[in-house]
Amino acid sequence: MGLWIYVDNSNVFIEGQRVSAVKQGIAMNIYDAMNNKILDNSYRLDFGQLHFFLASKAPKSINRAMLFGSRPPPNDSLWKMAGAAGFETVIEDRNVANKEKKIDTGIVASMMRHAYTAVDKGSDTMILVAGDKDFVPPVSALVEDDFPVHVVFWDHASQELKDAASRFDSLDPYLDGLRYTKC
Repeated sequence: MGLWIYVDNSNVFIEGQRVSAVKQGIAMNIYDAMNNKILDNSYRLDFGQLHFFLASKAPKSINRAMLFGSRPPPNDSLWKMAGAAGFETVIEDRNVANKEKKIDTGIVASMMRHAYTAVDKGSDTMILVAGDKDFVPPVSALVEDDFPVHVVFWDHASQELKDAASRFDSLDPYLDGLRYTKC
């Protein structure tokens, strides 16, 4: 009985900044924040709290927790913090236009590989921390093949993705608890 966790770092972080912008009154609502690219740039995600939160979703141990994202600047401590919090990090270089590439497909490839080689669909749970509809086809396929796949994301995740998943859990009520604060 274990958890298999896959996190799209940029997706959960940037959308968390949008949710925080609404809560802080910087944006009128989430659609205002999305349409006008309004972010609360002071919001940082605490990977230790995210790891703890995800582990609390079921009385199971974590078999694997993977965090996918783009290579940060050399002085950025993000990936060290994530690793210390228990995440295996998968870092990809950005393309020549400085756009993030290979993240969604990397998550999908890992989910599918693990599902058909290591996950026990009778007792394990797969958790996807992402919210865009690009994940609907793999999540639908896994659920159709009787793998429990939970999507954990902010409330404004794609409705189609929420519907495809076995279960959806919102991060919105935990916004402040997931905020990184230096001691």
